[in-house]
Amino acid sequence: MTAKDNIGSMNFTFRTVPQIIFETGSSARLGQIVKARMKRPVIVTDKGIISAGLIGEALKSLENEGLDYLLFDGIEADPPARVVRKSVEIARQHKADGVIGFGGGSSMDTAKIIAVLLNSSQTLEEIYGTGNIKGERSALALIPTTSGTGSEVTDIAVVTSDDDQKIGILGDQMFADIAVLDPALTYGLPRHVTAATGVDAMVHAIEAYTNRHKKNPVSDALAREALKLLSENIVAACETPGDAKVRANMLLGAMLAGQAFCNSPVGAVHGMAYPLGALFHIPHGLSNSLMLEPVLRFNASVAAANYAELGDVIGADSTGGYAERAESFIAKLMEIVAATGVERRLSNLGISHNDLPRMAEDAMKAQRVMQNNPREVTYDDALAMYGQVL
Repeated sequence: MTAKDNIGSMNFTFRTVPQIIFETGSSARLGQIVKARMKRPVIVTDKGIISAGLIGEALKSLENEGLDYLLFDGIEADPPARVVRKSVEIARQHKADGVIGFGGGSSMDTAKIIAVLLNSSQTLEEIYGTGNIKGERSALALIPTTSGTGSEVTDIAVVTSDDDQKIGILGDQMFADIAVLDPALTYGLPRHVTAATGVDAMVHAIEAYTNRHKKNPVSDALAREALKLLSENIVAACETPGDAKVRANMLLGAMLAGQAFCNSPVGAVHGMAYPLGALFHIPHGLSNSLMLEPVLRFNASVAAANYAELGDVIGADSTGGYAERAESFIAKLMEIVAATGVERRLSNLGISHNDLPRMAEDAMKAQRVMQNNPREVTYDDALAMYGQVL
């Protein structure tokens, strides 16, 4: 189904955060931005952000505004449930009245959960899934430091459960009060992080555009613009990381992709990436990069029209029928991905043939996202796709 086919043929609801500040240097006035919403915030981040010196100006601005903040830097990648529970307890001990997520997707996702549970009697497990959050959340501000997850504008957080499953938590309460996007925070990102998070954002755009249930004209427009910005700038961001315009375009593209997939959710690339993070602690963006090509090729027989349209966005060969144009899209996209230098083989990350059955089993449990894929995926399909990138 094309975007044109959608117009007038389906009803849809589009939701996003109520306020977005996109401004270079804005993190240095964070205190001024949030002071009307919170007086005793807990700031959620990871030790890498601290060591990189990214948060210093933001903390200084909180101090200048007289905010009694607590800094929690114990966030881990693909946040384990135990870390999330600990962060909630620390925020309660501080008697926090607001939460600031500062960092990548793991920090922002954890911040969302803290804001929801801070004054709630619900347990973490009770809010797993969709629509299970009760009551209101505390004040929440999110500041991304990578151009990838789009978590600053989504209503979802993903955690790793105690039995090593990637679990989504979704609800309107997860939308932040404000998203603050400061491109300057991304200038120092290492190449491998720039590549993986940038590909992750492109996956968000592509999967939003091909969702078989909730694809809609607004998400389509956002996905196309996001993919254009990301595909045109990701290689330059890897090669000239201090280019302010390139970094701004990447951050904007990631945010637009986040708005797109929040309303037209992701599919099998994410579903098959989840076991890589949960079982092997491979970063989420890298996991998506690894699974992108096999899923695109698997979907091509039913998503050819959509892929052909996206091919026009990224400058692929636009001649021939849908099938030929879809193949050109995949080839052009993977050429861009290869140019970033991101890892593309599971075996280079310590994964063997013996691991594939468990991975395929766990991927099939991720029906929250698998159901959105344009083509149904079976266990055998998942096993075969993992094998293609071993």
